Amino acid sequence: MVGRRGLAVFGLGAVAVLTAACGGTGSGGTAAPRTLVVDASFQLKTADPARQFEPTAQTVLYPVYETLVTYKGSDVRTAVAGVAELPKVEDGYRKFTFTLRDGVKFSDGTPMTAKDVVYTFERIAGLKGNPSFLLDGVSAKAADDRTVVLTTKAADSGLMAKLSNPALGIENSAAVEKAGGTKDAETDKAEAEFAKASYGSGPYKITKFDAASEVVLERNGAYWGPKSAYDKIVVRNVQANVQQLNVTQGSSQLVLDLRPDQTGSLGGNVTVTKTAAADVAFLLVNDDPAVSATTSNKDFQEAVRYGVDYTALLDLVGEGAVQPGGVVPSMFSGALPAADGAKRDLARAKAALARSGVANPSVRLNYASDLTYKGVQMGDVAARIQQNLKEVGIDVRLDGKPVTTSLDSYRAGKDELSLQWWGPDYNHPNDYLLFTPGQLVGLRAGWKDKAAPEVTALARKAETADDASRDAAFQALQKAMNAEGPFIPLFQPSAVLAGAKELGTLDYNTLWTVDLTALD
Repeated sequence: MVGRRGLAVFGLGAVAVLTAACGGTGSGGTAAPRTLVVDASFQLKTADPARQFEPTAQTVLYPVYETLVTYKGSDVRTAVAGVAELPKVEDGYRKFTFTLRDGVKFSDGTPMTAKDVVYTFERIAGLKGNPSFLLDGVSAKAADDRTVVLTTKAADSGLMAKLSNPALGIENSAAVEKAGGTKDAETDKAEAEFAKASYGSGPYKITKFDAASEVVLERNGAYWGPKSAYDKIVVRNVQANVQQLNVTQGSSQLVLDLRPDQTGSLGGNVTVTKTAAADVAFLLVNDDPAVSATTSNKDFQEAVRYGVDYTALLDLVGEGAVQPGGVVPSMFSGALPAADGAKRDLARAKAALARSGVANPSVRLNYASDLTYKGVQMGDVAARIQQNLKEVGIDVRLDGKPVTTSLDSYRAGKDELSLQWWGPDYNHPNDYLLFTPGQLVGLRAGWKDKAAPEVTALARKAETADDASRDAAFQALQKAMNAEGPFIPLFQPSAVLAGAKELGTLDYNTLWTVDLTALD
């Protein structure tokens, strides 16, 4: 994760924009146009779905580019039809056959065909942008105008979750090609055009895209599905403290970046949702003796695991935060209950340290000193861990770095201790197989292939589990990881949504934050 940036202030002058936002009638008794104004702290670079992977992009492009399948509200376990019906799955999660739904058309009125799906996926893979890994090993073929067959090199039970990512929204192939789009990063010239026009089939079109200040969406008059409540959606780049003022005074109707402690004074006209975010903060204790003979000692790892005060960390992070039972976040299939997570046991931690044989241990903790994410300052968390482990008898030397430097050190696998975040790439527990021995994140912790054969065997079983057995398979895997792995899940921070009461229920989604098309 990266820190919030690109801040702009909007105050009471915006009220005039919202005179028709809550409905009412215009002259002659006709319904006045409705505008929804949303404040967010932007993490946004591009309007091109094939190149984006930032949180704000997911929020603003979800209403514009529809995917083959999707998820509703806060449910991230049960896929539903998008522009296609749910697929026929064959060959042990290696073949997926999708049928496009009747009447789907792009914003220019062009009917969507299987050719557009194939073009979209081949362009994403060819551009090799941030979301291209979602289609690694996937081949797409149009069986006829309405039928798309996806095949994978290896079994992929998480494919439908990947396909729901707004980065894989289906593009109007003819229009994108006319705008300079190709399937090659060297020759593609369409990125700038995505900020000026819409090539999707969603209920809204982009009419303004300024990655530093504002994105404006207007209703797609050619939309093939039910009409959304608002004629226009304006998403503005606003500091969190100004968001608090704006939603209280009514100059914005929805804000996305408040801390839990900012919600107490919002007043009775504002609805607040506080729930656990899908991001998991974790402590890495390096398992590689070449990096540290101390942290690779299994008894030392146990001392750290039971020396951390998890309850105090939740108090620090704020209302709505939870302790995950394992590396898989609490709302995903396969998650362990919080009760299965480690609990502070100072006597056990001290006994484990004594068994380790390490006298007067002193280790360095890498963290991003300039990172505040969802209201959590990593420096505060690091200091609390330092204090906790001092009581065990472990000297933790804080090694705060700028976020990019901290990430470089962590990714190189050279940290003794490392305090990091993991946000889901897609809504499926398969994304967390990367924490197992020999895999991407496992190697960052020095957890090499064959280091834990039992864990590796459980990971392979979980990877190929069907819907009926997936929960049990991933829970067994995480219990084994908790017992002998180098990762200590700490907390999931609170995700706070605050909005005007007339918006109705505010459902947090782990990828696009909130479905702007579903608000009343």
